[in-house]
Amino acid sequence: MKARKTSKPKMTKIRASARDQECTLRFPQVCNHRTDTTVLCHSNQLKDGKGMGLKAPDTRAAYGCSACHDVLDGRAPRPAGMTHEQMLERFKAAVRLTHQVLARKGLLKVEE
Repeated sequence: MKARKTSKPKMTKIRASARDQECTLRFPQVCNHRTDTTVLCHSNQLKDGKGMGLKAPDTRAAYGCSACHDVLDGRAPRPAGMTHEQMLERFKAAVRLTHQVLARKGLLKVEE
């Protein structure tokens, strides 16, 4: 019997850039503020031209600590009193902040 191949998402420069960055999601009462847990978070809540089993593009993602990432992906509950819409608005704001960092690193051209 052949071993099953598992595929990991390709490590892009933008994904790698999340290492040691501050969380831009900063969900209240949730964020652990630990830069050693920061990854590039793709929202499973938004329909950014992705299909079943596909991630949104890296340009539609934000830096997030492990605790905030768990909330965004639905593995942990939203902060008390935060609606789904408020969570998505916070994600969109975090994407904008992440774009600013990526632009400073020369990984993304931000149109003015």
